[in-house]
Amino acid sequence: VLTGSNIKCIGNIENLLDWEIVTFGHHPSMGAYCYAHLFRNCTALVSPPDLPATTLADYCYYGMFADCASLTSAPDLPATTLASYCYRAMFYGCTSLTSAPALPATTLATNCYRAMFYGCTSLTSAPVLPATVLVEACYESMFQGCTSLISAPALPATALAEDCYRSMFRDCTALASPPVLPATTLALNCYDSMFRGCTALTSAPALTATILIEDCYYSMFRDCTALASPPALPATTMKYYCYNSMFQGCTSLKVSSTQTETYQYEWRIPASGTGTTYAGWNTNMLSG
Repeated sequence: VLTGSNIKCIGNIENLLDWEIVTFGHHPSMGAYCYAHLFRNCTALVSPPDLPATTLADYCYYGMFADCASLTSAPDLPATTLASYCYRAMFYGCTSLTSAPALPATTLATNCYRAMFYGCTSLTSAPVLPATVLVEACYESMFQGCTSLISAPALPATALAEDCYRSMFRDCTALASPPVLPATTLALNCYDSMFRGCTALTSAPALTATILIEDCYYSMFRDCTALASPPALPATTMKYYCYNSMFQGCTSLKVSSTQTETYQYEWRIPASGTGTTYAGWNTNMLSG
């Protein structure tokens, strides 16, 4: 427990593990949950220590700075290979954090970035995310509730994993344009609620996948009240709940199978052909 105000934690955090190894320029090994929740709720912390480790452990930084409401900067995170849940909720609720650290990792792990910046309401830009091979829930809720985020990082992966983008930008109310989504291989709940509640979003990214998976687009654009035109949906074979609630609450959406009067966009499902339906494929898709 750190009491006082304007607290700065200076130095290499690894000294707490084995200062002699650090003296010789080496990195002590970490165990699971090594630094989990270490500074949680330290509302007076304004500056973090250095975190130079390149070999991580499961949950090692889990919730480390969660709800540090005065933290304005983040430490460098140089690891290129991640561990399961390693950054989960690391900066959760850090409402004064204005910039994110570089995230150079190209080898991800299950839930590695889950809720990392959840509720960071002062964060205006996202770091580059270079990984092209995704894993389960790797980016789930990563920027959820970042109400000042105005731009999204490129998402280059062409094959997705279960829950990989689930709620990634949910309730990012300042996000006006989405990233390009080149993926053609989908997974269960991969886009679930990805842009839900992004009330400044006016256009949707192209969705080029032709083979769908159960719940793949579930609530993807739900409550995007400024969205005026939907993306083309080229898939011809539906899956269970594939478009469930996809555009629910999109009150600015005006679509018609033909262009007429105020309906400016010719739009149909599927984009061409007759298609094959499936139970629940369009439940609540255009509700509201």
